[in-house]
Amino acid sequence: MGLFSKKPAVITDEAKVNELLTRGVENLVPKELAFKKLRSGDRLRVYWGIDPTGTQIHLGHTLSLRKLKAFSDLGHEVILVIGSFTAMIGDPTGRDAQRAPLTKEQVEENFQDYKRQAQKVLDFSKIEIRKNGDWLSPLNFSEIIKLASNFTVQQMLKRDMFQRRIEEDKPISLHEFLYPLMVGYDSVVLDVDCELGGSDQEFNMLAGRHLQQAMGKRDKFVLTTKLLEGTDGRKMSKSFNNCVYLDDAPSDMYGKLMSVKDELLPVYFESATDMPMEEAAEILKGHPKDAKMRLAREIVTMYHSKAAAEKAEADWTNTFSEGGVPENIPTVPAGKLRDLVEGVSMSELRRLVEQGAVSSVISGNKIESIEVEIKNDTLRIGKHRFLKVE
Repeated sequence: MGLFSKKPAVITDEAKVNELLTRGVENLVPKELAFKKLRSGDRLRVYWGIDPTGTQIHLGHTLSLRKLKAFSDLGHEVILVIGSFTAMIGDPTGRDAQRAPLTKEQVEENFQDYKRQAQKVLDFSKIEIRKNGDWLSPLNFSEIIKLASNFTVQQMLKRDMFQRRIEEDKPISLHEFLYPLMVGYDSVVLDVDCELGGSDQEFNMLAGRHLQQAMGKRDKFVLTTKLLEGTDGRKMSKSFNNCVYLDDAPSDMYGKLMSVKDELLPVYFESATDMPMEEAAEILKGHPKDAKMRLAREIVTMYHSKAAAEKAEADWTNTFSEGGVPENIPTVPAGKLRDLVEGVSMSELRRLVEQGAVSSVISGNKIESIEVEIKNDTLRIGKHRFLKVE
């Protein structure tokens, strides 16, 4: 029997459909089709595609994962597409320079890390996994030309990142024009009712809708999730050191969430938690610090446990309200500062030192260089990271 041979009943409860199509949603294209399909009682085919270009999943990624789970919970057929082919090409979305392509081995290794972390959100026994290399790799040149004939250069040039590169006299490779065509073809092969993804992927997803229509497939609607910005209000990105990762230790995750800018709290409650919106609205009426503590506790509980969240909160309170140091902080052997801190780039560590954000807990003195030798000390790095040096 196949994975989906025994079909669960589709839930069409109006409240649940409305929450699925509105909570944390940036855009629905077209909105009328989305509501019509979800209310029809038909079992829809829904997918989200991801290029495993890295090894870590952050909270921003979970918005699409959580929507995929919500469709599954309503009884729909959900598919996770791994960009085994497109990750080797490079997605130009949101980039002012070309993305470095990956090897097949790198893609597979990254995906295994993604899957391990994504299991904190998805039940993979209910998810079909497909790899787009299975249908993109066999295409011959005449088939690619035929697919490309469905788009114009003017359509591609409407993308803002291409406009910026033209203005700055930076190169645009032809394969980057073909990227929306490739991910659009995923929709054709899968013949889906819905594709979901981040708001920055709307152009690519609409390319898929256009191709499905051109090739006589189902009429697909596109659901884009809201942007979950990083703790500093910028795009959540490893390069900005502002991500909350699913692999973060409970205390690190809690501390990062406590540093979220006040104005970001509403979208974090809406998009990153399961809390009823009425309850979240009441919490947000109070002091931002109290709201952040509740947010941090909710999210750490989701990805670790209630006990871990309570312990992380106690550590944070001890550290920041009472001037203490958390228990069970990492211990490393003596050495130069630059060699002691894992998970922070040299440029970021240097910036923290220059801003006076690295100091000795014991002496209270600020560390003035990443080349300083550290031994028999406890360091405070940034707002919520501590390191014991023997």
